[in-house]
Amino acid sequence: MGFLKGLLIRLGSTAVAFWLATLIIPGIDLSAQTTGETVVTVIGIAIIFGLVNAVLQPIIKFVGCGLYLLTLGLIALVVNGLLLMLTSWIGERLDLPFHVDGFWPAVLGALFVSVVTWILGAILDRD
Repeated sequence: MGFLKGLLIRLGSTAVAFWLATLIIPGIDLSAQTTGETVVTVIGIAIIFGLVNAVLQPIIKFVGCGLYLLTLGLIALVVNGLLLMLTSWIGERLDLPFHVDGFWPAVLGALFVSVVTWILGAILDRD
């Protein structure tokens, strides 16, 4: 039960972070018409982002470990921004009304989503 609870907390906090990012960061758009469509969209985007990160992040870190060392980890901001752009592209192919307009909104959005997810996870995951 602990694994499932942690997974649901992470999914929920990531979905809330994406929803907040669409409200705060210009260039990240959510064009859902109803509240239900908004909820389904942010949960879908959170799932896609989680899968993209789970599959590609370890490969990217392994291949680009020299860049991570050289930039003291700052390249992770660029990588997370590109992964958010990939998530947006996949979401558009699945007809989810979520779009990231460019590289800088993606980098800012990825940073924002990471921080908000971390904060919400720390608050909600209390045993």
